[in-house]
Amino acid sequence: MNILIEKSLGGGRIRAVTSKSAAHRLLICAALAQGETELECSDVSRDIAATADCLNDLGARITRTAKGYHIIPADRSRLPETAACPCGESGSTLRFLIPVAAALGVGADFTPEGRLPQRPLSPLYEELTAHGVELSPPGSVPFRVRGTLPGGDYTLAADVSSQFISGLLFALPLTGGDSRLRLTGKFESRSYVDMTVDALRKFGASIEFDNNEYIIRGGALRSPGAVRAEGDWSNAAFWLCAGAVGAPVTVTGLDPASLQGDRAVVEILKRFGASVAVNAQGVSVSPAPLRGIEINAENIPDLVPVLAVTACAAAGDTTIYNASRLRLKESDRIETVISLIRALGGEAEETADGMIVRGRRLSGGACDSFGDHRIAMSAAVASAQCAGPVSVTGAEAVEKSYPRFWEDFTALGGVPQSL
Repeated sequence: MNILIEKSLGGGRIRAVTSKSAAHRLLICAALAQGETELECSDVSRDIAATADCLNDLGARITRTAKGYHIIPADRSRLPETAACPCGESGSTLRFLIPVAAALGVGADFTPEGRLPQRPLSPLYEELTAHGVELSPPGSVPFRVRGTLPGGDYTLAADVSSQFISGLLFALPLTGGDSRLRLTGKFESRSYVDMTVDALRKFGASIEFDNNEYIIRGGALRSPGAVRAEGDWSNAAFWLCAGAVGAPVTVTGLDPASLQGDRAVVEILKRFGASVAVNAQGVSVSPAPLRGIEINAENIPDLVPVLAVTACAAAGDTTIYNASRLRLKESDRIETVISLIRALGGEAEETADGMIVRGRRLSGGACDSFGDHRIAMSAAVASAQCAGPVSVTGAEAVEKSYPRFWEDFTALGGVPQSL
């Protein structure tokens, strides 16, 4: 789907969509726990659906309800011998469930799509094989998992992907024995692992962190009966940034005390110079003169695309660093963000681990989503500061994480037209 934006955002109020990070984690815990669970999850994206589908294939029974999901956990005494797991382009689904399938002893055939087969699985791959799990060669489609993961001592580098750490934290309580997961190097994106630990503790897991080591007690997870997936700061950031460069926007349904690392967008927009208010009614952002800043992307990689287009409206240069992992996302997001900015008349250049965006008025033009949901949504935000129309190729990419994005864009006064 290609769209043309001739009239961009007029501002207003919008409800935050469900956090897919929270939904992934709560679905997995519920599918592995004793007792049924009602999960409040008002929004479903392709990634969330992929996790639900794979968990069903691994033996759970997950059905959609009016408010979210009803989850009947997998019966450990009657697990399937093999499971076909269609994980789509969801890196969280694949990386979380590879070790889970191994801990359950289910032979799983994952079918990743898009760029996902090329995205790295090391060092998780080597750690699983060192503990007796048989895995297809990296990049295989389908990607096969065979064998049973035991409890014990594990080691992972903490500066590659938090998803590897989370995957083992989901899996190790299922082994029945106590385990230790030691982390080496700088712990990046820790907030995502904190969300995993929080979800597991809601289901009764005993996990402690001490001296760069997780101590995981073996034992059954137990459902609390009902849980709720909170509002998503990552997707709300697009509207909040639009408020900084276009017209005032308020996003409701966000928890200011959330463990989500992307709530850092509030402080970053304040540093840019935007007018920001957080209260019981929601998070509100209004335009104000913006200035270039430095942004450390180490713990907020998903915010980089929309922060980069926000930087185009700021006076002076904005430097984004510690962003090397962006090359391994749904697209090479250093390359595609710079391409987006240049296509719309802006100026940006690549650095060793990020980019420099030079503040200047965007003119508009034709841009490509590169099949990446965050690039498509960033293009829509960029249109709020463009002098002319913006056309976006591959605008349907938003369905990966935010299926109602264009509907909400319209609710805030934008007019996207199909081409």
